[in-house]
Order: sequence, then C-alpha cells, then structure tokens
Amino acid sequence: MAHAAHIDEGHGPSQPVAHAEGQQHPIKLYLVVWGWLFVLSACSYLVDYFALQGLLRWSLILIFMMLKAGLIVAVFMHMKWERLALVYAITVPPVALLVFVAIMVAESDYTLLTRMLFLGGK
Repeated sequence: MAHAAHIDEGHGPSQPVAHAEGQQHPIKLYLVVWGWLFVLSACSYLVDYFALQGLLRWSLILIFMMLKAGLIVAVFMHMKWERLALVYAITVPPVALLVFVAIMVAESDYTLLTRMLFLGGK
C-alpha cells in the first residue's frame, strides 16, 4: 500500500506536500473590512436619521446592503481567493434572481396599467 503523503516515486522531481493549514491573511485586512462594514452600517443608519423618503431611501439602503454583503462574502467567506468557477457558481444565481425580480416588477407595472386602462381600475 502506498503512503498518501509520499509524492516522489521516481517519476520526476519531488514536490512539497500541501499542508491542511490553509491560507493565512494579515489581521489588518480583517480590521479594514470591519471598519468599512461599520462605516457602511453608519451610512445606512443615517439614511433613516435624515428621514430620506421614496426611491432615494430604498436605493441607498439597497446599495449599502449590497456593498456590505459583497465585503462579507469576498473577505470573511474567502471568495476573493477562490477559483473563478466557484465564484461564478455562487454569485451568478443571486444576480440572475435579481434580474428576474426586476423583470417581474416591470411586468407588474404593465399589468396594472393595462387593467387601469381597459377594465376601469378593477
């Protein structure tokens, strides 16, 4: 039975055995990201504090939410250092879902307009 950690079997130069420790990132990176998350959360709070209303309010809240989620996924879930195929597998479905929701919102507006015009608002 061959030992799993033995790589060189006389077929070429020996290669180092990978350790199961994983990547080590500097603590400064995590502190900077934590700081940005704090700033984005404060900005989100300020949207409510200044009593912004309407489309501006919801746009800012969604932008801050997406930025915070992106930072968390990229750094704390280590997606920044993953293979591109894995990144696509995780990020493409939510983006597609957002596109489909936007299409449904546009379709609902069209349906409401059609009902108002042809059915008299029923």
